[in-house]
Amino acid sequence: MDRSATGWLNGLIGVVIFSASLPATRAAVLQLDPVFVTVARAAIAGILALITIVAFRRKRPRAADLVSLAIVTLGVVIGFPLLTALALQHVTSAHSTVFIGLLPLSTAIFGVIRGGERPRPAFWVFSVIGSALVVGFAASQGLAAAPLGDGLMLAAIVVCGLGYAEGARLSRSLGGLQVICWALVLALPAMLVAAVLLLPGDLGGVGLPAWAGLAYVSVFSMLVGFIFWYRGLAQGGIASVGQLQLLQPFFGLALAATLLGEAVSASMILATVGVIGCVAAARRFAR
Repeated sequence: MDRSATGWLNGLIGVVIFSASLPATRAAVLQLDPVFVTVARAAIAGILALITIVAFRRKRPRAADLVSLAIVTLGVVIGFPLLTALALQHVTSAHSTVFIGLLPLSTAIFGVIRGGERPRPAFWVFSVIGSALVVGFAASQGLAAAPLGDGLMLAAIVVCGLGYAEGARLSRSLGGLQVICWALVLALPAMLVAAVLLLPGDLGGVGLPAWAGLAYVSVFSMLVGFIFWYRGLAQGGIASVGQLQLLQPFFGLALAATLLGEAVSASMILATVGVIGCVAAARRFAR
């Protein structure tokens, strides 16, 4: 299997893992404070990352890599989890999942800025059309109903796209496993202290679904998924493999309906299918 195909396979595995992130976060924040969920998931994943680094004797990043690692930490370890957790207090995971349709465009833009990639003009045409479908869907649902939730989701998409692109760029030299592990370790001291300080006083009142959601986002969304995702972006190209994120709303909507019993409207499905079609066409012109 050539490097590009391997990149797409790794990227697809990462997307499948990420697809359950929003439903799992939604389950967690129904009974746990969103800020606690954010710091707890980072602290748990950071401890696992530290164990991984020590056990497998992974190489240390260079001093020149620290700025990039800080960007990854702020983007995907703190920024995206916190903003989505706050947003999910105002919108359902099914509604928020459709915003993930903007992630390929966000990632591609930062891939140009930070990764030096240059997709052809047709790529941007299809990507913008797909993004417009997502925004149109949100508007059709009545943005006035939850403007704060939608605004937080849009901010999450921006910081996540930056974190994805920066991590992929760094993975070319450092490796996908090392990038996410060192980013988590960088945030570990602050996240661990914050998690202890914000620990709920009545743990007995928190049900199994909330703990299961926290466990999933800590182990899989925060660590395992990124190992495959960053490796895929580095191997197959940030803009190109980034288009696989358009499968995430599809999987996420199915999970929201199956696991949380949330209503998935026909317009949600149509918007998701339309965006997937646009970005699938854009993939052809990504290089």
